[in-house]
Amino acid sequence: MTQSVVIQVGQCGNQIGCCFWDLALREHAAVNQKGIYDEALSSFFRNVDARVVGDGGSISKGKISSLKARAILIDMEEGVVNEILQGPLRDVFDSKQLITNVSGSGNNWAVGHKVFGSAYQEQILEKLRKSAEHCDCLQCFFIIHSMGGGTGSGLGTFLLKVLEDEFPEVYRFVTSVYPSSEDDVITSPYNSILAMKELSEHADCVLPIDNQSLFDIISKIDLMVNSGKLGAAVKPRSLVTASAEALRKRHKKPFDAMNNIVANVLLSLTRLDQMFSDAFSKDHQLIRANPRHSLYLACALMVRGDVQISDLRRNIERLKPSLQFVSWNQEGWKTSLCSVPPVGHSHSLLALANNTCVKPTFLELRERFTRLYKKKAHLHHYLQVDGMEEGCFTEAVSSLSALIEEYDRLDATKGMPVQNLPRLSIAV
Repeated sequence: MTQSVVIQVGQCGNQIGCCFWDLALREHAAVNQKGIYDEALSSFFRNVDARVVGDGGSISKGKISSLKARAILIDMEEGVVNEILQGPLRDVFDSKQLITNVSGSGNNWAVGHKVFGSAYQEQILEKLRKSAEHCDCLQCFFIIHSMGGGTGSGLGTFLLKVLEDEFPEVYRFVTSVYPSSEDDVITSPYNSILAMKELSEHADCVLPIDNQSLFDIISKIDLMVNSGKLGAAVKPRSLVTASAEALRKRHKKPFDAMNNIVANVLLSLTRLDQMFSDAFSKDHQLIRANPRHSLYLACALMVRGDVQISDLRRNIERLKPSLQFVSWNQEGWKTSLCSVPPVGHSHSLLALANNTCVKPTFLELRERFTRLYKKKAHLHHYLQVDGMEEGCFTEAVSSLSALIEEYDRLDATKGMPVQNLPRLSIAV
């Protein structure tokens, strides 16, 4: 059996992580109603005393203290971690696997990466090794963080190099939440660009998620909740609609609902064939993009619930004519089918794709960075940190520009014979 360790970094990473663990327990409780510690549970949890978890009821209502999440919680402000430790999931987390400070990173990548990275490297290594010791076959580290702040972007990407050096054979998967253009952290373009260079160099796979896209999705759901016309598109008792309805009462930004979407990583909640169509629609992407008008390098479809392999094949054949795949990977599809549906739904689909439609997100980020950098705005906050110099910024933006150029070259290959295609470094 293989196991994974989740590393939650910063306020955003820990809030999303909390939603993830809540959902994981709900799903296991729905399937494993006797609460037996089994192979599925061992993927993300360890059983500290080998006892039966439940008393004939659900896991979440049983002896949850005997289950410990394979998680490391890191934040240089202690507020969010303290909230988690005082909440209903407090017994799931091992108190020895937490790292907090009180000062925060001041929305400064350099402080998170250079200052706190150096100060906490040994503590982090100790906790990583302890997590690895509890695994029979450690397959992957999942890092959850945001790009716009200081701790998530700085310390979160510092971890990648630490993981690469200490566990070179273990995959490093990163869920990165990108700031919207209206982000209230003025230095977020600096932080995001500096973090992207580290992601490009040290992450095996990055799942980019755009805050604005999450907000737009929740706004649409909220509109349907208000009108009472949920129809077939959204289930009335899903975690997302429940959070959206709470939003209507609170009149606040829907962070709870947005975090639930990331935790579910669901692009649509619909009828079966329509679900496949929606997965490739611009309205159901977690970044602002239209994949149908861009070039696919590869695509993975992960289906859960009462779905047959014939449904998968039929829909792939139906959709293929409308999707543009790079000429040297026309059959670049990967499929996965799990019979266990998500909580509250009969089936779900997650589409993961490498597509050139991500390029506009990077272009906008570079433009926001350039506007700030031309004025040298707030630059002194970074340069006063030991080890930081202006060259760090120019190297980071050059790295991003190189990535954009790779996607440009890909777009230019549309219709080009295979033998004339240039070599590309973007992984499929």
